[in-house]
Amino acid sequence: MSVKIPKAGEPVRGSTSGKPIMVLFDLLGRRWALGIVWNLSTGPQTFRALQSNCASVSPTVLNTRLKELRECGIVMKGENGYELTAEGDELFTYLQPLGHWSQTWSHAAKLKEDQ
Repeated sequence: MSVKIPKAGEPVRGSTSGKPIMVLFDLLGRRWALGIVWNLSTGPQTFRALQSNCASVSPTVLNTRLKELRECGIVMKGENGYELTAEGDELFTYLQPLGHWSQTWSHAAKLKEDQ
């Protein structure tokens, strides 16, 4: 079974337009893709370390996601394991504020529940 790597200009899940933002959403919406990017933002990790940090990911899913992220130029395999490329680092700079926003959102949701 081959993995379909999303590419700009080609239809992806949820969009036939192939617009770059839809292609990115398709890629990052796949199981563990964001978790891998998030974990690699702290620096290179071996496959085993990454699997440990992504606690419930299976080796098959991790291998598949790493392959997709590598082929899309977001992750590369360096001397010390897998790491974000320059494009991956730039992507993380855009994702990082979502982490901060999610903390505020989660706190507000908790306050609503407690009322």
